[in-house]
Amino acid sequence: MSDEHPTLPYPEPSSEHPTLVIPGGDEPRPARRRARWPWVVLVIVLVLAALIVAAEFLARAILPGIVRGIVIEQLDLPQDQQLDVDAVGILLPQLIGGRLDELHLTTDAVTFGGITGAADVTATGIPLRGGDLADARGTVRIDQEQFTNLVTASDLPVDEIGFDEPNVTASGSFEVFGMPVPVSVTVTPGADAGDLLLTPVELQIAGLTLNAADIAERFGDAAAQLAGPQRICIADQLPAGLTVTGLEIDGTEAVIDLDVDGAIATDESLQQNGSCD
Repeated sequence: MSDEHPTLPYPEPSSEHPTLVIPGGDEPRPARRRARWPWVVLVIVLVLAALIVAAEFLARAILPGIVRGIVIEQLDLPQDQQLDVDAVGILLPQLIGGRLDELHLTTDAVTFGGITGAADVTATGIPLRGGDLADARGTVRIDQEQFTNLVTASDLPVDEIGFDEPNVTASGSFEVFGMPVPVSVTVTPGADAGDLLLTPVELQIAGLTLNAADIAERFGDAAAQLAGPQRICIADQLPAGLTVTGLEIDGTEAVIDLDVDGAIATDESLQQNGSCD
C-alpha cells in the first residue's frame, strides 16, 4: 500500500458496538430425560398393596366358614347350627405363620345335654395345622326355664323359679306326715370345682322364715337339708372339655362361665359329655 492509501486499523471494541455471536457456533447439549424408575416402583407397590388387601378380604370371607364347619363337626352340632366367627387382627401374617391369634365364636342358641342358651367363646393361639388351643373361655346365657331344668337335680323344691338379681328363689312344697307344706328357698348361685353351688340366704316354710335348727326341730332332718348349700353336677350335660367356673344372675338370665380345655380340639374324649360319677 502506498502512502496515498494507508491501511486503517480495526476499531477498538466498545459497548456501543458489541461483538455479535454467529449462530451455530457451539451446538447446545440435548436435555436429559427424567428417570422413570421411581414411577415404576410406585406402580408396583400400589399393585402389591391392592393384592394384599384383596387377599385379606378373601381370607376373611373364607375362614369363618372353615372354622364353623370344624366346630360343628367336632362338637356334633346340627349342620344348620347358627354360629358366627370373627378373627382378630390382620389375617395374612397369621395364616402364613400357621396360627391364629384370637377367634370369637358366638351363637344365639346352642344345645348341650338338653340345655339351650346363647354362647360366646373366645379362643387364642389356634394352630391351623392341627394341635391344641393355647386357651379358650366362654359364657352361656340361659333363661329361667332352662335354669329350672338344671336345678331339678338338687334337693330344692322346684315347682317355680324366679330370678331376683343376684339371687334365685325356688318355690314348691314337701310332705310332712302326708301333708304338703309350702316352702320357698332363696339362694345365691355360684360354682365350685365344676359344680353349680346354690347357697341359701333365706328359707320360708308355711310362711315362716326359719333357720336350719328350727327347720330340723319342726320338720325333721329331711327338711333341714334345704337350709344347706346345694351342689349340682352338670358335667354329664356338657362336653368333658368344658368346666363350669362361675354362675351368676344377670337380669332375666343366668350366666354360666366356662373354661375350655385346649386339648378339646384334638382329644375326642373331651368332645364327649362328661360324667358325674
